[in-house]
Amino acid sequence: MSNFYDIKPKRTIENWVDGGIIKSKSDRFEIVTDSATGKECASVLMSSKEDVLVAIESSKKAFESWSKTPVLKRARVMFKFKELIERDKKKIAAIITQEHGKVLDDAEGSIQRGLEVVEFACGIPHLIKGEFNDQVGTGVDTFSMRQPLGICVGITPFNFPAMVPLWMFPLAIACGNTFILKPSEKDPTCSIIWAELLKEAGLPDGVFNVIQGDHVAVNTLLENESVAASSFVGSTPVAEHVYKTSSEYGKRVQALGGAKNHLVVMPDADMEQVADALIGAGYGSAGERCMAISAVVTVGDSAEPLLEKLIPKIASIKIGPGNDISNHMGPLITAEHKEKVRSYIDLGEKEGAKLLVDGRTHEICNSDGFFLGPTLFDFTSKEMRVYKEEIFGPVLTMMRVDSFDEAVQLINEHEFGNGTAIFTRDGDAAREFSNKIEVGMVGINVPIPVPLAFHTFGGWKRSLFGCNGVYGMEGIRFYTRLKTVTSRWPTGIRSGAEFSMPII
Repeated sequence: MSNFYDIKPKRTIENWVDGGIIKSKSDRFEIVTDSATGKECASVLMSSKEDVLVAIESSKKAFESWSKTPVLKRARVMFKFKELIERDKKKIAAIITQEHGKVLDDAEGSIQRGLEVVEFACGIPHLIKGEFNDQVGTGVDTFSMRQPLGICVGITPFNFPAMVPLWMFPLAIACGNTFILKPSEKDPTCSIIWAELLKEAGLPDGVFNVIQGDHVAVNTLLENESVAASSFVGSTPVAEHVYKTSSEYGKRVQALGGAKNHLVVMPDADMEQVADALIGAGYGSAGERCMAISAVVTVGDSAEPLLEKLIPKIASIKIGPGNDISNHMGPLITAEHKEKVRSYIDLGEKEGAKLLVDGRTHEICNSDGFFLGPTLFDFTSKEMRVYKEEIFGPVLTMMRVDSFDEAVQLINEHEFGNGTAIFTRDGDAAREFSNKIEVGMVGINVPIPVPLAFHTFGGWKRSLFGCNGVYGMEGIRFYTRLKTVTSRWPTGIRSGAEFSMPII
């Protein structure tokens, strides 16, 4: 069994190229910490440009044969990969909990959501089928096919070290591409586990490579002309960089950026249901989710009944190490990120928002890990930075508006358009909200409306750069290019040369 399932310190995470760990000439390493204790649990390589070029050459060579591999054989690798993830799910979850901090059931749930994309990829023989029409003209047939692009790159964030990579490489590989994964340096172990499981599943060497590192690795991948497509999930500034650089070098690109997800509470909503939804959507995974609800918009007189239910529920949240299954919320990813989130709480007070629950004073903050308690602001205004900016922590801001139309306008004016939700018993209000709201993913009495694998994940405005969302049929389209063939055979071309535009 792989030593990467051993969560005892101290392991070293390096690059995986050509079917195994490959030594680097780089002498740069970063520390990976156990978020619950603050102690070092691993070190991770910071790859050099030369390391990246080795992986690109490996991927280029593997593409020659993998792209010609029958689609059924590619599907069978995905079926086996799925079985192996199911076999090792709990062990993988334990590693995520150590490096990231999220509680075990949340870690396991994130693996399950990624596994659903693998299940979708198992249907690649059907998903990749083209279209056919016979006799589009006299003796003329037309058909289309979807063919792989080449080398695809995935640059993934720290908050979902299992799920987000699984959004990308199973579809890319099933479509006949080779793939280079550049995971977050904050929790990199999962990337090597995926490589090992793919090898065990029968994937040929070089089809899936892993490059550890920082901006050096990222920029080398984005700027290399042999790379055909780049997929990114993370903050908006980096998403913009990935989009602009990839586009400049002629690559296909999908780059998912930041979010400020609103939940609208109508006066007729079930406040008990809303409060329960906010507890999970606002504070689950310590708020380190791009689909976390971070702004609550109360309409009319709904604020006070909601607060009556919500504040006691916040007080009941149990915080502690993620490997204790009785805890609801774990630590933040690093000490630096904890201080960043804490600084936003300081800022909210200075800006004049009313602090109802102060996560800085929670007793868990005195422990050695990177813990911060849940925070709730009321009377937040749209001019405040705590409202405008993505905090990415357990901080919930509440705003009060007079009408449904005012709530819609508020959300539509925000620069981000990733996810949103409305809680109401009124079907007409829900329908109007779905139609009028300028956001890519919408929930109706569903607080975190993440689409299942056979649909597509993606936001609007500055939450998505590029024309394709991830997974679902948008993923199939992203990782393939369409070719349309029009054919006519010798018995139909005996009339001699034709110089005019052909017509039916």
